[in-house]
Amino acid sequence: MACSSCAADKADHTNSPAWRRALWIALAVNVLMFGAELTAGLLGGSKALQADALDFLGDAANYAISLGVAGLALAWRARTAMVKGATIFSFGLYVLLSALWAFSHGTHPQAEVMGIVGFAALVANGGVALMLYRFRTGDANMRSVWICSRNDAIGNVAVLLAALGVFGTGSALPDIIVAGIMAALGLWGGAQIIRQSSTEMRSAHSMTAPLSFRRAMK
Repeated sequence: MACSSCAADKADHTNSPAWRRALWIALAVNVLMFGAELTAGLLGGSKALQADALDFLGDAANYAISLGVAGLALAWRARTAMVKGATIFSFGLYVLLSALWAFSHGTHPQAEVMGIVGFAALVANGGVALMLYRFRTGDANMRSVWICSRNDAIGNVAVLLAALGVFGTGSALPDIIVAGIMAALGLWGGAQIIRQSSTEMRSAHSMTAPLSFRRAMK
């Protein structure tokens, strides 16, 4: 359930040294893994790896934005979370269309490349997810960061399963199925963030509205 308490508004949470340090670490990890996984996905012909690489890129941008708005008023953080939610949703839609394209064109990925790179990505994302776990119940901006890291770790496990499936069956279908699952995660996570940020934007607007206007609206 989305947190709507005033605790999410406290400056020591939204601009604390621990929060900013976690964002910097997450940003560095995602930038490095984006380059490594995109290269491997293109060379290995894996749509699941390419989808995961694009997710790394989107997350890196999200972490950078979160660093920029840390400590700002709730309204600004909610607006930023709205943009991030829309971005995550858009990536999910792209991955879904990419998986459909791969299915129609019959591409075949390299299972060995998927397995090695997928395991490295899981280690990286698992560490980031554990680091960000304590911030999961904050405002929409904090929650979006947690959702990104959680989705990445789940996606990496799915990539490893897809690699086993491709290796065992000799078919590209497991890779395409995993890409579709990752697309669903992106669409669901983006929708969650958009919904919570909308609620927080309305809350911020009601708090800043003139008292006479708020009385008139009752």
